[in-house]
Amino acid sequence: MADIKGFLKNRGMKLMSDPKVAKLMQDDRVMKVAMQAFQLRGKAQEKIDENVEKVAGSLGLVTKKDVRELKRTIKKLETELKKTQEAQKKGAD
Repeated sequence: MADIKGFLKNRGMKLMSDPKVAKLMQDDRVMKVAMQAFQLRGKAQEKIDENVEKVAGSLGLVTKKDVRELKRTIKKLETELKKTQEAQKKGAD
């Protein structure tokens, strides 16, 4: 997978250095279509993520959202524990 990404990155860099491609990228119509393509990809990914979350929830599986919330809770608890330990140290002194 990393090889594919590297290949695509190198190929993209070569294309961007081509004067014909550079001229094409200056066309507002081309840029508009490119932006729409990026937005479409983002919307499609959001929809896929929503569907995956629904399926995971219905199957009782843990989702990215669940893991994120768990990490936040752990961090919060660690902070509270640290404060409590510091307060206990001050009280013992």
